[in-house]
Amino acid sequence: MSSATLDMSSLGKGLKAPGPSATVPGGENVPENHHKVLKPSLVAIYAVLIVLAVVWIIPVVYTITTSFKSPQEFLKNAYNFLPAHWVTVNYLTLLQASASYPVFNWLGNSLIISLSHGILAVCVVALAGYGYSRINFKGRDTLFFVLLLISMFPGVVNMIPSYRIVATFGWINSYWSCIIPGLGNVANIFLVRNFMKGIPKEIDEAAEIDGAGDFRIFRSIMLPSIRPILIVIFLFAFTGAWNDFLWPTLVFNDIKKTPVTAGLQLLGNQMMQYNQMGTLCAATCLAIIPTLLLFVFAQRYFLQSLNITSGLKG
Repeated sequence: MSSATLDMSSLGKGLKAPGPSATVPGGENVPENHHKVLKPSLVAIYAVLIVLAVVWIIPVVYTITTSFKSPQEFLKNAYNFLPAHWVTVNYLTLLQASASYPVFNWLGNSLIISLSHGILAVCVVALAGYGYSRINFKGRDTLFFVLLLISMFPGVVNMIPSYRIVATFGWINSYWSCIIPGLGNVANIFLVRNFMKGIPKEIDEAAEIDGAGDFRIFRSIMLPSIRPILIVIFLFAFTGAWNDFLWPTLVFNDIKKTPVTAGLQLLGNQMMQYNQMGTLCAATCLAIIPTLLLFVFAQRYFLQSLNITSGLKG
């Protein structure tokens, strides 16, 4: 009996669980996952993405390389991708022309506007989202539905009324004219509202039993829970304010207070008359540095925003 058991155990040691395999013409077994074949649809998607990436990258790279071309070289070889001689004369020209075209003042103005707009947008959107998701008041859902309908109108439609409101408050040539408008972005409120609705209300009820009020629940429970979406909203608000062009050109006519996007238009009109495209490209490179650094250091939050927005569409 013991010898039979020993034989069976030794036999079991020599057996291995068969894995997935396929037989090739030579008679050998090859694992099925040895060669991965890309689907045609996946190849097409990758091809389209690569083409789009190249289309977006080429103008940026051309702007950077042109900023290091001398004016003489640009006139002779404007379409050469790389300069024959890398020079910094265009950046020195910006420093020398700071009195007429204060590019660094424009960058500072944009930084103040974008940071202030991003921080205040987070505060406004968080409070509004909490009100629409947690506080029950008459007509809450109807009011939110009306806000969603209003947000469907193009932003250009609201520019004349918004300009009159800003002028009434005396905010022409003031930072507030670009900081205040757009703080209550309905799309951001919608994201925060849906995000908060996913938090169980039993947590609120337990906090209320312990004597916590609405503000304490909002500060101690809701804000830590929705931190990822608030970071995403700040990033979008910052980049939106930094890249805004049309509105600043309407509310600013003081060259020293204008943000960089509107200032680049003034600089471009002047530089094109004197064939100083390299100087304009140098100013453009300085303008994209802050948003580029923001993306580099906050890349994971930008990618996280794709998951958040796709997950909250329902």
